[in-house]
Amino acid sequence: MNKPYIIAEMGVNFYDTARVLNISPLDAAKMYIDEAAKVGIDCAKFQSYKAGTIVSKNSPAYWDTTKEPTKSQYELFRKHDSFGEKEYRELCDYTHSKGMDFTSTPFDYASADYLEDMVDFYKISSSDLSNLPFIRHIAKKGKPVYMSVGAAYLSEVDEAVRVLSEEGCRDIVLFHCVLSYPTNPEDANLNVIQTLKNVFPNVRVGFSDHVAPDETMMTLATAYMLGADVIEKHFTLDKSLSGNDHYHAGDPADFKKAMHNFNWIAKVKGSPEKVVLKCEEISRREARRSLVLTRDMKAGEVISESDLMPKRPGTGISPQHVDIVIGRAVKQDLPEDTILKWEMI
Repeated sequence: MNKPYIIAEMGVNFYDTARVLNISPLDAAKMYIDEAAKVGIDCAKFQSYKAGTIVSKNSPAYWDTTKEPTKSQYELFRKHDSFGEKEYRELCDYTHSKGMDFTSTPFDYASADYLEDMVDFYKISSSDLSNLPFIRHIAKKGKPVYMSVGAAYLSEVDEAVRVLSEEGCRDIVLFHCVLSYPTNPEDANLNVIQTLKNVFPNVRVGFSDHVAPDETMMTLATAYMLGADVIEKHFTLDKSLSGNDHYHAGDPADFKKAMHNFNWIAKVKGSPEKVVLKCEEISRREARRSLVLTRDMKAGEVISESDLMPKRPGTGISPQHVDIVIGRAVKQDLPEDTILKWEMI
């Protein structure tokens, strides 16, 4: 695989862009899709919810309030819940017209139902990992399911996977995810990717990233090197915008860097088959050793151990055959430093 499957999590960032540019949220969402398509991203992902069905009015904030000052989850979700089936259908068609896959994370049953004939796969949030009836409802729809497993114990992941499997879901992706916004690099815990691959060998494993982008985008590169088949990261057109997800999102330039890294890693990883590469053929011949005479020898003389020394190049008899050569006679007069060939003995 030359690169992981890349999901740009548009989430609700486009609402802030719409506000700043004084355009409609739908037009802003299409701008996001346009920019993601230019970068070569595989999938545009949104979030489908209504504040009243996702959270109680008394739920406190769990994000960095210095970056997003809204104090309750309900207040925040109310800012970003204007879209319904009509808007997502338009975004679905628009995304597909740009050559990308489309999905949106449903946060209630109504969203899960109206998204069924739109999404190329369902994405389940870490927050719903223990919402097993909801997972079962989605699994019954017969679509691939990608599920984040942040802030969970392995036993909880196992329970959710069992529910998916019981309903016949065979195309499952588990995202290692840290439910902290932004995630400190020392908390990224990317070795969990390997844990998930080992414990759940019949599913694919990805990484849903909340680490703030840096100049190298090495967090995503490391996740890919550790075996992440799918990469998801929040996407923004302006990392300086206020709002819940801009400050840990990647912009198009960040995604370009990440994709450059993925392609480079794939290039240098190459094939697991251990063979002599074409670029090594000359070096193999010239840098290996052959059995070379340490003195002049006359025809008929018998070769002893002291008559031989392994030297470069490797165009003659290999030193691995020294025991066969010792005790044999040379067929012709040979000067010192002759590289022995089989026809000479």
